[in-house]
Amino acid sequence: MDAHENAPDGIWISRFSPAELDERASAVDPGLPLAGLTFAVKDNIDVAGLPTTAACADFAYLPERHAPVVQRLVDAGAIVVGKTNLDQFATGLTGARSPYGAPESVFGGGLISGGSSSGSAVAVANGSVHFSLGTDTAGSGRVPAALNGIAGIKPTRGLLSTLGVVPACRSLDCVSVFARELSTADRVMRVARGFVPEDPWSRRAPEEARQTGRPRVGVAEGLEFFGDSGQEKAYARFAGDVTVDVAPLLEAGDLLYRGPWVAERLAVLGDFLAAHPESVLPVTRRVLETGHGFTAADAFRAQHRLQELRAAADRMWERIDVLVLPTIGTTFTHAEIAGDPIGRNLILGRYTQFANLLDMAAVTVPNGFTEDGRPASLTLFGPAFSDDSLMALARSMRDDVETTGHTLPGRVLSGAGPGGAGMTVAVVGLHLSGEPRNGELLGRGGTLLGTARTAPLYRMYELPSGAPGLVRAEAGGAAIEIELWQLPAATVGGFLAGIPAPLSLGRLVLEDGTEVTGFLCEAYAVSGAPDITASGGWRNHRLKGSDS
Repeated sequence: MDAHENAPDGIWISRFSPAELDERASAVDPGLPLAGLTFAVKDNIDVAGLPTTAACADFAYLPERHAPVVQRLVDAGAIVVGKTNLDQFATGLTGARSPYGAPESVFGGGLISGGSSSGSAVAVANGSVHFSLGTDTAGSGRVPAALNGIAGIKPTRGLLSTLGVVPACRSLDCVSVFARELSTADRVMRVARGFVPEDPWSRRAPEEARQTGRPRVGVAEGLEFFGDSGQEKAYARFAGDVTVDVAPLLEAGDLLYRGPWVAERLAVLGDFLAAHPESVLPVTRRVLETGHGFTAADAFRAQHRLQELRAAADRMWERIDVLVLPTIGTTFTHAEIAGDPIGRNLILGRYTQFANLLDMAAVTVPNGFTEDGRPASLTLFGPAFSDDSLMALARSMRDDVETTGHTLPGRVLSGAGPGGAGMTVAVVGLHLSGEPRNGELLGRGGTLLGTARTAPLYRMYELPSGAPGLVRAEAGGAAIEIELWQLPAATVGGFLAGIPAPLSLGRLVLEDGTEVTGFLCEAYAVSGAPDITASGGWRNHRLKGSDS
């Protein structure tokens, strides 16, 4: 194993060696439900053979066995790659509180990755693994998902066992799941969950009532976006059925870091903190030490108030089936977090930290991008054990056939369109209207749906062949004009067969967050090619060329 060889990007703390991974992969039964899927594990969850550090080297220990949730995944054929970085002792939502480095969001620009499950989210978003495990006490399984454009699942407390997890707040902790695709997250959840008798916090899930008809979707008005008009506009794109008052939820969330639940962290870490104060990062130590300021009477007062707020939340579920809120009200760079690490951490948790106190399940999904290219997302909340219903609703929002009556801009564009079943294709160059290869679309019964623009994530180059090549940029991308065409299902195969290398069809993210199949170019082919991104699109580039 490569223990403690954290990558310079701050994602990993320890990993199994390539030889160990190859040996395990060769032994996997291909008939298992998760056969061959790789995953990462947040380094506060036990994996046999790798140290559990909780991002504190002096705290580290070597577990003899996997945590039960990890064992379930391994038994189903998944392969653990290694342990990922986190905000130390899972205390924080920024991804910037670790001696093992502070990973950046996959969208670059100095954007934080979010925490505390920072490495787990980035390892999924950058394609290092198929899925990962995190933990979520105040939002650590949702905030990093939002900042990296992936799905984050915070299950009902106790649905996934927390045995073998270093506690943050033992009564509130959850194991969470990250994946790029909701279908993958769903498969993982169905394997990972289950009652564990040895775990006093494990819960048996009752049979979930089957949802009939379209769910009643609640939204909120008057939310704070902390001056971020882009995030405000992204949330406004989603329309619900009922407007609800979320003030009781937000008040409950304030109890987590501004109330006596901070003291619960000391129940596990107090002795270590007292014996090794210099082993704990100053910002982490500052948060933990606030727990000393609460009395037993404070704890009971807070529990009494929380019970009142739970009753208000229960009344909310009489009006709606699911609540949809922005996952975060705004985003921050590492420099901004450094300027106010505790205050801005609280802002990141504004719409997440009430969930476990109020015994809710939650699913976070991407919701496009803001005008300045920052990722936006939504979180779907439901009462305890509504996990399957939330997942079904989230998937339907991004499914090929819209079944809910609600339009989420981040859903995958339908294969069905005005012309019946088929395929929607984004074209960027020679297949545009009036361009030389447009006839390949028209001749196959293609219908122009309209023009659109990509999210600001791409760069365009003029290839030696005279065609444009669109590539996903690691940094400094821009929005590119495209056209959307609908092809009948019967002609799709012939069209695909005619696409020449180095072009291929992949997933393009549009300006409103929609994903659609479209033309992309292999990165090797643009080496040395003129960068024409500034033109904003192939047609503009051609027009500029004719004017010169």
